Amino acid sequence: MKMYRKTGTYLDCTVACESYKAYLPHPLPPDPPLDFSPALVGQLENANRAIGRLDGMMSLLPNINLFLYQYVRKEAVLSSQIEGTQSSLSDLLLYEMDEAPGVPLDDVQEVSNYVAALNHGIQRLQEDFPLSLRLLREIHAVLLSGGRGSSKRPGEFRRSQNWLGGTRPGNAAYVPPPPERLMESLGPLEHFLNEENPELPALIRTALAHVQFETIHPFLDGNGRLGRLLITLMLWEAGVLSKPLLYLSLYFKLNRLEYYDRLQRVRTHGDWEGWLVYFLQGVYETATQAVKSARSSLDLFDADREKILRLGRLTGSGLRLHEHLKAQPLTSIAQAAKATDVNRTSISRCLKSFAELGIVSELTGKHRYRIFAYERYIKILSEGTEPL
Repeated sequence: MKMYRKTGTYLDCTVACESYKAYLPHPLPPDPPLDFSPALVGQLENANRAIGRLDGMMSLLPNINLFLYQYVRKEAVLSSQIEGTQSSLSDLLLYEMDEAPGVPLDDVQEVSNYVAALNHGIQRLQEDFPLSLRLLREIHAVLLSGGRGSSKRPGEFRRSQNWLGGTRPGNAAYVPPPPERLMESLGPLEHFLNEENPELPALIRTALAHVQFETIHPFLDGNGRLGRLLITLMLWEAGVLSKPLLYLSLYFKLNRLEYYDRLQRVRTHGDWEGWLVYFLQGVYETATQAVKSARSSLDLFDADREKILRLGRLTGSGLRLHEHLKAQPLTSIAQAAKATDVNRTSISRCLKSFAELGIVSELTGKHRYRIFAYERYIKILSEGTEPL
């Protein structure tokens, strides 16, 4: 029999002479406890196996940091697209080269901020800083350090009412806790993030915390992006991932209507189990796709390396250029020469040979200041990142 639970309390509030109901969630974990049905346990096992395969695949990569570097950027693009930006992975790579022709600056700035915010969170956790409200505020400050969100109190919990859907709290689809009641929810959430509970596997704890954070919506802007970052940081801190390599934004993007519905059903029906099945399916699909991308990348690198080994006197410089392109799949002659410590003339000859071999293509059509793309690698990395 389906279990329903009350997961929060509706508060009667008033603004500008209009009444509305704001939602104050109960602390985690759910009460009554979760119903670990055979179906839910099966989903959990599938998700854990998929993560195990992903971790195993990462151990085979010659340089996992290269893959991590690009995968973080893919996640930044996807998470920002969910919030309405139109930037692509190539836009971000061009922006990082100080080349972003025709790209809305605010869009690509938001994506770049996401990369910096994730890296800040990872660095702080590596320093043994706890996953706390202070750290969430720090990450939020980086996330909104520039672009459209810079006026929305970066790094500060909100002091006014926000809402989702509609034009005001009175006709909104959902209204989070009023600002004066925020700490009643945020304090218990911080406790949940750090308490040890062997009865709740890390994947389950992470799924619960994500919903709770999105339900509280503690900032004026950036809650969705920070809530998705929280998933990766929790799983990595718990040791589920040896590297922060699991990002669910593509799954949420492709299934975004169900995502919003599942979050709301937790609030209206106490359907934590339905959310968990959805979330664990996302973990399974995302980890499986990450393994596929890693394998495709390795196959491409091996095939192109074989071509480069047949370049004769250019082979040595070509191999160094190839390593550079793995880290920077968009590059210029000047950038590649600096990164590889190979003179510009040799780099130019290598890029010409690479273009003839189908390894790179030139994007600008110029004679000077040309930009070259490792297109097939970018295509692998960009899967699913087409703007909404």
